[in-house]
Amino acid sequence: MTRRGWTYFLALSVMWGIPYFLIRIAVRQLDPGALVMARTLPAAVLLMPVAVHQRVLPSLRPVWRWVVLYTVIEFGIPWVMMGTAEKHLSSSLTGLIVATVPLVSVGLSRLVHPDVIIGRRRILGLAVGTAGVITLVGLDVSGGSWWWVAAMSVVVVGYAAGPMILSAKLQDMSGLAVVATSITLVALVYAPWGLTHWPAHVRAETWMSVAVLAVVCTAGAFLVLFASVKENGPSRTVVVTYINTAVAVLLGTVFLRESVTVGLVIGFPLIVVGSILATSRSPQVARADAEADAR
Repeated sequence: MTRRGWTYFLALSVMWGIPYFLIRIAVRQLDPGALVMARTLPAAVLLMPVAVHQRVLPSLRPVWRWVVLYTVIEFGIPWVMMGTAEKHLSSSLTGLIVATVPLVSVGLSRLVHPDVIIGRRRILGLAVGTAGVITLVGLDVSGGSWWWVAAMSVVVVGYAAGPMILSAKLQDMSGLAVVATSITLVALVYAPWGLTHWPAHVRAETWMSVAVLAVVCTAGAFLVLFASVKENGPSRTVVVTYINTAVAVLLGTVFLRESVTVGLVIGFPLIVVGSILATSRSPQVARADAEADAR
């Protein structure tokens, strides 16, 4: 990756490692739907006036259907699912489940482009990563928690598909226009529910969590995401989930006193190794790219 690409990658890794910790704090008091409204409405208020002032919104008219699909897949469904799941799962475990996004991304790419051959390295990566997921959920999940793991699987699919839509259908669009429109749509959809389910009293720690989620992890992070997809491509961009997970586990362990489980210790390294293998290029592709750069 280029220096700019690494900058986007590292910034997004931190910006998306914090939300698991903040969501876990916020859903102690807020309904998941109200939390979605709370993190998107301020972000929309920040970004939409800028998008209107720069007159970038009309450019989305030819691709408005893709913008709506991206909004539903990346924001609308996953965020309420994650908020609901974090009422029952630790922030560390939710972060670890999201670490499987690169694996799912490879699978979705194969479905969308069946003519693309998946090499042995990627097949091995998928196998190792799958073993890590099985180990993780098999050792750390029990009883009714499986329902919430299933909810997180919806989040994983959405997070894997979203960057693919950006890369394939919206790459030439203004990142500000796409992000501002998507966030505004989600805010408008969830506002009726959020306003009617807002608690009478909100603690200071909840307000702080919502503020950081809205400004840093939503408005800022999705602008960085769009730039990263343009610079690095969707497959490399979703690899930020490796560092996201490390940040999520660290914050959960230090501040929320979440335990480091056997499943985490065994499953996480398998998921990381598997994802690296599954998203890496074959030696033939790497040599072709190097020759093209040399020319």
